[in-house]
Amino acid sequence: MPELLRAEGISKRYGGVHALKNASLALHAGEAHALVGENGAGKSTLAKILAGAVRADAGSILIDGKPASIRNPVDAQRLGIGIIYQELDLFPHLTIGENIVVGNLNFPEGAWVDFRKVDAFCRPFLDRVGLRRDSRQMVAELPIGQAQLVALARALSMRARVILMDEPTSSLAEDAAERLFQTIRELKQSGVSIVYVSHKMDEIFRVCDRATVLRDGETVDTLELPKTTPGALVRMMVSGLDVGQVGNLRGGWQPPRGPIANRPAGFQPAPLLSVTNLTTRKLRGVSFDLRAGQVLGIAGLVGAGRSELGAALFGLDRVHAGAIRLRGIPVRLRSPAAAIRHGIGLVPEDRKRQGLMMDMSVLENGAMASRSVERERRALEPLFRQLSLHCPSYSAPVGWLSGGNQQKTLLARWLLVNPDILFMDDPARGIDVGAKQDIYRIVAELAAAGKGVLLASSELPELLRCCHRILVLADGRVAATYTAAEATPERIMAAATGAHTC
Repeated sequence: MPELLRAEGISKRYGGVHALKNASLALHAGEAHALVGENGAGKSTLAKILAGAVRADAGSILIDGKPASIRNPVDAQRLGIGIIYQELDLFPHLTIGENIVVGNLNFPEGAWVDFRKVDAFCRPFLDRVGLRRDSRQMVAELPIGQAQLVALARALSMRARVILMDEPTSSLAEDAAERLFQTIRELKQSGVSIVYVSHKMDEIFRVCDRATVLRDGETVDTLELPKTTPGALVRMMVSGLDVGQVGNLRGGWQPPRGPIANRPAGFQPAPLLSVTNLTTRKLRGVSFDLRAGQVLGIAGLVGAGRSELGAALFGLDRVHAGAIRLRGIPVRLRSPAAAIRHGIGLVPEDRKRQGLMMDMSVLENGAMASRSVERERRALEPLFRQLSLHCPSYSAPVGWLSGGNQQKTLLARWLLVNPDILFMDDPARGIDVGAKQDIYRIVAELAAAGKGVLLASSELPELLRCCHRILVLADGRVAATYTAAEATPERIMAAATGAHTC
């Protein structure tokens, strides 16, 4: 097959973090090409650069062997490149037809919307993706699977020769996913190329011809899928973290001290937290125990249900079925207030949107879970020092602080409340190395004090360093549970992707 698109030497930096470093991708006409790698490997960034949503710092893109400049989404559209984001970029309060034609260079827009012309333009593309809906229906009325078909029809209407799909089945039911796979097969036959960004090995090997592996922002290799195995692909994704490195990371772990460390060998205290068959809008039959003095890691890829587990335990997500027991006693956690009363805290994944009030002071944010800022000042200041929090003044807006110090402010809030169980959702995401070490130290100290810590993380080294056990989630279910001695990057990734290492 002839080469349709080639990206070479693509680099992108966000502040001091390299999202991509000299990455490359070659795409043939009429192929489905998987883009795979761990969380943070650079897959979505590369897709956004090709779609014009993000500009690369360096590198070149060739279309049909000729240099192409993609400065924005309009440039990408002119070159025949479309994208379907995991979080769909549709306008819910516009109609299906309006979503397809808005900004579409192939539809001659006028001052007034002629719905007959819109429907005539959209109908062939809606038929092609199998969506039997009136083009005048509001997108907000559609289930997520049908909304995704609207996004696909829009890409086709823009005469896309390359369609980038970012985790396209993450929100689809089985029948909608099957329809998508059939559409991909039909697109390939018509010469359209698909870049398929996904963690799901079964889907990758079912619909894709080749796979390019990214690791830490760099291209590792491109493989023909019929000639490899899911296990080999997983090992390539994680082989940058070898056994020696894992051992070094674990060497930094300080085991619990005090009463917990002095228990007789083989002693197992009663569970502090027991979760049985927990089912929510995302989770399906999740069960596990957490004991005092334990750090239980929660691993899983994007969309696996890590954050949703924290939301359910903190009373943010409604529990449809299953049981939660604290020290053997059933509890109902219908609100964050109820969770706090029962001794459960949550450090959310997005500190800016879900955790902190950026215009309020460091002190006010630290005392937010308490009733009086002034009453808690004396208790908070030693906690700030314990966390090595650096700021010009505790009266300064928390938005002035670095990401690491913002995270420490959020953590201080929960240290002040002193819950028995703390769910920490990616607490070291986006902070510098020194701040990460401070976070890891606090995790160890919480366990040493007899607390139960649930540590959800997208970073395997972090889990391998900090956790006594690791629970792996995939599609809202428990895929595997490993002790610290059993856990390896390959095993965790294989469970998370549904692959079987060999």
